[in-house]
Amino acid sequence: MNKNTQENLNKGVAFVYGDDINTDVLAPGAYLKYSPEEMSKHCLESIDPDFVHKVKPGDIVVGGKNFGVGSSREQAAASLVILGVRYVVAKSFARIFYRNAFNLGLTPLICEDYSKIKPLDILEINPEKGIITNFTQESEYITNSVPEHLLKIVNAGGLLEELKNKINNNSIKTLRFRKDN
Repeated sequence: MNKNTQENLNKGVAFVYGDDINTDVLAPGAYLKYSPEEMSKHCLESIDPDFVHKVKPGDIVVGGKNFGVGSSREQAAASLVILGVRYVVAKSFARIFYRNAFNLGLTPLICEDYSKIKPLDILEINPEKGIITNFTQESEYITNSVPEHLLKIVNAGGLLEELKNKINNNSIKTLRFRKDN
């Protein structure tokens, strides 16, 4: 991803939801048999029927406590990625969702001041410094900074893409995984 595209995806509109947004709300079970693209058309529809029609690449989902609770389905994070969401800001995350998010190219950010963010606020995220700028309210919030190795995974588009890049660049040190063997 080029740097200009990356910067554009660091700024977007806030879609704000509450506590315990579960994986079935993000990726409804009734649609798991369909393609990921088709399934993503139903992301958050049970609490915000217009979400998929309003969300644009770079927009940011904000939740409360325990975001991503429920099953371990990775389709929950995948649905957000397919829709162009790059960041989810919340007070806390379910552990499996947190891990799946990075692995699929979505950045989960923990922010104690999440409740200060209002629907449609314009946010810009600096994941390296751990700062969320709210242009609408002219304020800043502290979040966890994202370690460089996780940013590389997210910027590549997820763990599999990062591994493909490493294989193609012959940057994996283990002989067993080298492209020329």
